[in-house]
Amino acid sequence: MTREEKSQVIENLTAQLADNTTIYLADISGLNAGDTSNLRRACYKAGVKLAVVKNTLLKKAMDSSDKDFGELPDVLKGNTSLMFAETSNAPAKVIKAFRKKSDKPVLKGAFIEEAVYVGDDQLDTLVNIKSKDELIGDIIGLLQSPAKNVISALKSSGGTIAGIVKTLSEREG
Repeated sequence: MTREEKSQVIENLTAQLADNTTIYLADISGLNAGDTSNLRRACYKAGVKLAVVKNTLLKKAMDSSDKDFGELPDVLKGNTSLMFAETSNAPAKVIKAFRKKSDKPVLKGAFIEEAVYVGDDQLDTLVNIKSKDELIGDIIGLLQSPAKNVISALKSSGGTIAGIVKTLSEREG
């Protein structure tokens, strides 16, 4: 690879790092061609982009990025694959599901919305992270529940003022 090609790869990696808030580093070495294809297929279905990268080029891209990757450059040893996704827990779910059949891929680390996770022991934590849409849904559900209680109280009492007051007083006590 020429110096120009390397600098082009570093530029592309830096742009990808800047464009994504969910970045996983995994080791997929040891997977045969069939398993690698199955992993790529699983990633595609889950909306995860998977790319094998050279550690030195990724480290240079991380250094030139505006983001603070903390300890992540330290895990760039051996084979490294980059996983990008819109949903913060999608790559973790793909890894966990794939590991039901194999001991790979191994999670090296992740960068999610400014937070850095290092080590394979973080996989369960990352699987349980809720996406932005899930959090918004939870908040909307919480906001709707008091209104649903009032509406159900109005419906159950037959809609009369006396019935409404009686139902609400019973709920208070």
